Amino acid sequence: MRSRLMLCIVLGLASAAYAREPKAYQTGKLVQMESVPCEGLGTGASSTKADELLCQEYVMESEHVTYRIRPRNEKHPALLPVGEFAQFRLQKDNIQLRLENLDSKEREFSVITMTPRAEKSTADAAPVHLNHLQ
Repeated sequence: MRSRLMLCIVLGLASAAYAREPKAYQTGKLVQMESVPCEGLGTGASSTKADELLCQEYVMESEHVTYRIRPRNEKHPALLPVGEFAQFRLQKDNIQLRLENLDSKEREFSVITMTPRAEKSTADAAPVHLNHLQ
């Protein structure tokens, strides 16, 4: 009787621990970085400094989606290496991004746009001839 009770308790705790596991990371590649005007800073008419401020905006491609993202911390943004792979997970309208080659620190980015990547169709591809006999 005690062994059944212990088994039920162990299974209950194991299922509770499994249910609280954080979302798995996805992989994407940082393909581009642009300097764009910062939005939402110095909205007054006399503010000319706001027109001069530029923020980094990155384009990251995952397997099925292309993301345009900006750092949430605009005062001290870290420059990310373009062409590197990054691990990320989505949380509402934000992306938690980390680069293992940089420092494995998780950084928060705002999602500006999400667009699906175009699927390559095999029907549109030209036939491939392996040798002259075909």
